[in-house]
Amino acid sequence: MRRADRLFQIIQILRRASQPVTAQAMAEELETSKRSVYRDIAALIGQRTPIRGEAGVGYVLDAGLDMPPLMLTADEVEAAVLGAQWVASRGDPALARAARDLVAKIAATVPDHLRPMLLDPASRAPGAWQNAADGLDMAQLRAAIHAGRKVELSYADEQGRQTRRLVWPIAIGYRDTTRNLVAWCELRADFRNFRTDRIVEAQFLDERYPERPPILRARWRRSVEAMIAEWRGPPPGAQGN
Repeated sequence: MRRADRLFQIIQILRRASQPVTAQAMAEELETSKRSVYRDIAALIGQRTPIRGEAGVGYVLDAGLDMPPLMLTADEVEAAVLGAQWVASRGDPALARAARDLVAKIAATVPDHLRPMLLDPASRAPGAWQNAADGLDMAQLRAAIHAGRKVELSYADEQGRQTRRLVWPIAIGYRDTTRNLVAWCELRADFRNFRTDRIVEAQFLDERYPERPPILRARWRRSVEAMIAEWRGPPPGAQGN
């Protein structure tokens, strides 16, 4: 890898990280030595790249770095196209249209030698089976999630029995043929999954729920992890005699 490419990759590693990244971790990803990473970090700081940190602790990239947003590598273009293909075939109509628009925008901005990867990509996502129809406006649902607003649902179970649920929507899960709404259900006082094709009616309320959506999503992930750990049981040798 050329040094100029390595400097750019260091910035990319720091930009996507949510916590300090050690020189050892960067060296492993870049397949180089820690000494080279230290020299590269020093060079970037000398070029006024806003990097903070120290050896042995880790480095972070401060806000304010001005870089062209579409300096994409061949692998990044292929990843974007593959993800867009998946969304275009499985997402709701608004997201599917956005995925196609994304590919068109990338094609209009990348260098000529990368354009064939968009027009005739080597990697392809398989097409989805016939998607089940959603029982509510998915664009409105995403907006409610972002805003942290409650939604009142009329929901049918497998036997067709309907119940009214007041929920705090936090995420949407996309499967091959169905979509699931993850939400805190006030009736059950717990997290629940609702298949969107079984939602008979939805009323989007102006009332905000008391928790911030990222906090609820973190709680939900912990509950899922705890459930998986309980299902798997203790590791071998963990139980006492």
